[in-house]
Amino acid sequence: MTPKEMISSLALVMGCMVPGAYVHAAAPADLLPPQLDASQAGFYRLKVGDVKVVALSDGTVPLDTKVLHGHRHRVDKLLKFSYVKSPLNASVNAYLIVQSDRLVMVDAGTGELYGPTLDKLSDSIRAAGYDPEKITDILITHIHTDHTGGLMHGDLRVFPHALIHVSETELNYWMSPENKLQAPANQKQYFDQAILKIGPYLAADQVRTFASGEQPVPGIDSIPAPGHTPGHTFYAFESRGAKIVFWGDILHVQEVQFDDPAVTIDFDVDPKLAEKQRRKAFAAAAAKGYIVAPAHTAFPGIGYVRKDGQGYRWIPYPFINDAYPAK
Repeated sequence: MTPKEMISSLALVMGCMVPGAYVHAAAPADLLPPQLDASQAGFYRLKVGDVKVVALSDGTVPLDTKVLHGHRHRVDKLLKFSYVKSPLNASVNAYLIVQSDRLVMVDAGTGELYGPTLDKLSDSIRAAGYDPEKITDILITHIHTDHTGGLMHGDLRVFPHALIHVSETELNYWMSPENKLQAPANQKQYFDQAILKIGPYLAADQVRTFASGEQPVPGIDSIPAPGHTPGHTFYAFESRGAKIVFWGDILHVQEVQFDDPAVTIDFDVDPKLAEKQRRKAFAAAAAKGYIVAPAHTAFPGIGYVRKDGQGYRWIPYPFINDAYPAK
């Protein structure tokens, strides 16, 4: 689908939509009282070689573990072992890569779509010392709206000067009215939300697509990892021998899926392929020892993976706070 055809499709779909007709996917956030009476710090800094990376929190959201699919007794046992009860608090993470001439963000949070415990990304960016309006590029791992909802605040583009980079396969899938008609009922809302959140950037000519394996931004590689969605994509860069891979939604519940990569989730478009990609990603990270940054591991969400028997073990990146005090 060409950009012109996408804009025509966008106009057609927007004309057929009833305001408020899409379904929110995280109603529990509106129903459960918060555990804290003040927000946590929303950013964490590290360096990968010579490159500054900032983990950014959009907040956490209750996730009912019934959305997981695997051997139920095994899933429940793993949750209990980690002192986790349902609904668990799922982190929603984004990441900022500070280049010499660009501010590149990986994913864009949820916006207002998933309840009041989220939508904190812009505050986290500012707390880290940056301005959302100065973000130059946003790399979208996939178009599910816990990764793109924060692009818009009502009718306003939150990142008015940013180019949105997304896999051509991913954009074509979610912008297609035909695909929406063929999608299962629990997936249809994401098509409508994609129109609301990606559509204004597409109309403003701020969306750039890339083919499999291309560099959307100089120095940052794209790695196709379809399964969770058709165009799901990892991003990676190296500096002075250090490497980090931004994993998007290769997993959602670290307490279960590292031990048992066969466990899938309701949100997978192709669960079998998602499982295959998860096993491949875990094996590569464990074998090569690079840093990984998934979107839903407990904030700041950065760590390493080790092989552990038939499964894997998550090793959080060590906390470092060794900067000299400002004078």
